Amino acid sequence: MAASDVGDHTLAQAEIPLLVKLNRFQWWFWVLLNVFLLVAGETAIVLLGRFYYDQGGSSTILATLVKTAGFPILFIPLIFSSASKSSSTPSNSVTRKSIYLIYIGLGTLLAGDSLLYSYGLLYLSASTFSLICATQLAFNAIFAYFINSQKITPLILNSVVILTYSAALLGVDETSNESGGVTNSKYAIGFVCTLAASAIYSLILSLMQLTFQKVQKKETFSAVMEMQIYPSVVASIICVGALFISGQWRSLEGEMQLFQSGKVSYVMTLVSTAVSFQVCSIGAVGLVFLVSSLFSNVISTVGMAVAPIASVMAFHDKLNGVKIIVMLQAIWGFASYIYQNYLDDVRATKLRRQLEANESRRVAA
Repeated sequence: MAASDVGDHTLAQAEIPLLVKLNRFQWWFWVLLNVFLLVAGETAIVLLGRFYYDQGGSSTILATLVKTAGFPILFIPLIFSSASKSSSTPSNSVTRKSIYLIYIGLGTLLAGDSLLYSYGLLYLSASTFSLICATQLAFNAIFAYFINSQKITPLILNSVVILTYSAALLGVDETSNESGGVTNSKYAIGFVCTLAASAIYSLILSLMQLTFQKVQKKETFSAVMEMQIYPSVVASIICVGALFISGQWRSLEGEMQLFQSGKVSYVMTLVSTAVSFQVCSIGAVGLVFLVSSLFSNVISTVGMAVAPIASVMAFHDKLNGVKIIVMLQAIWGFASYIYQNYLDDVRATKLRRQLEANESRRVAA
């Protein structure tokens, strides 16, 4: 569905909240680019995070910090973009203050969410972690319904039920606990933390969409960049404070010395994680901007289906029968939503053609 169809499409349903003035080819180009960034970045984050712990890393707060500390690289495209010549922040002082408060709130949620993800990945294998994260689509469908007035169709409801069932199946399956030496209690902690992180991440995306709709009201590249940069600044400040308050900063030098693959690998792992997270986040926020928070989560679910396969190749994780079933269910849940999106696109196209025909007859008369 091209962005040029959005104005007509909103008459049928509120799938795309913003009028992005791009033609069909341009819209699809940016959507596919953001899809690639999200899936590639998401897969890299999971693999690098698991590698960090496997090689001797132990600081959950540092693992959290690197997920947000890469925000300075985003200033490069922001500065050199022609869209950045005029700020996307409204000039009204009340609205500007509201946006700053929103950035602080989103940044705080982002810090807590990243910490929960870090604990989840500490206690779970990369494949199990990724499959549990796929439940974020179900959470986002709920948040999108209440926050963004997203229409819940039978196909979307089907996705929610399937993914919820998948998470429950992994939760009760003891054979999914394969992160060497992890007790069942720690596995349960990792499971709950990952599930909670998925819910919070979905909430963040829905709140971002609401901000674009109701507060930001600017369709610029800088709006997307700022929505990623400023919450990341807040989250990074919180993580740095937590790193010093907890005392974990004292153990970082020793952690680097004992990292199994060496100091250079230790630094590169952290830097690569920081870059991957920003790439992933830009893809996610970009899809929220171009389409919706629910669509962004659908694509994220694809990444969570790719990550287990990548983890099998990278870490030799075992894909037992339960995991294979859960992965297939995640793909089925994704396919259900995509088919719903296709039906919406067909309906919107028919509506647009009818409106164009009516307009032509009106002009001819």
